Amino acid sequence: MDVFSRTFLPAAAETGLATQTATRHMPVFRRCVGSGDATILVTRCSRPEHPVGGEYLMLLTHRRLVVTRQTRLLHRLRLHLNTELRELSNVTWSPDPRAHRVELAATAIDGVRERFLIRTHHPKGVWQLDALLHHAFRTRLRTPAERLVATIGDWPASPRPVVFRPASAR
Repeated sequence: MDVFSRTFLPAAAETGLATQTATRHMPVFRRCVGSGDATILVTRCSRPEHPVGGEYLMLLTHRRLVVTRQTRLLHRLRLHLNTELRELSNVTWSPDPRAHRVELAATAIDGVRERFLIRTHHPKGVWQLDALLHHAFRTRLRTPAERLVATIGDWPASPRPVVFRPASAR
């Protein structure tokens, strides 16, 4: 049994997700996530701007964020979002313990701003979810400066002369 399979169902059970729902979405998630990637969070979510768009299920691993959508009429599963965490920008979340929810927002690599509303059963769950998101997005990701490979038109601060030394013959 691989790492994803060992961690998926316990993460789903921790958020109170029914086993039947988790196993129904698992083949879609398995196509998107590698077998060595551990699951951090599996939970139901909704989109505040599309309240009647169907049910969404979010999977967060150490490397990826995957969101599936189940249509209301025919109950078909569709992939809504599949992206690596490092490709997301402007990731924000706001915990609301009074309403028992956390709103997660991120900009995908194509420039689309995605917003998800995650509900919990009690205020303690809000703070647990906040800690998980902090772990996934703040402590595990590199800063944008570390990901910068090159900038066109910028010269190094102190250019060093290139010295060619011929190889010594032995």
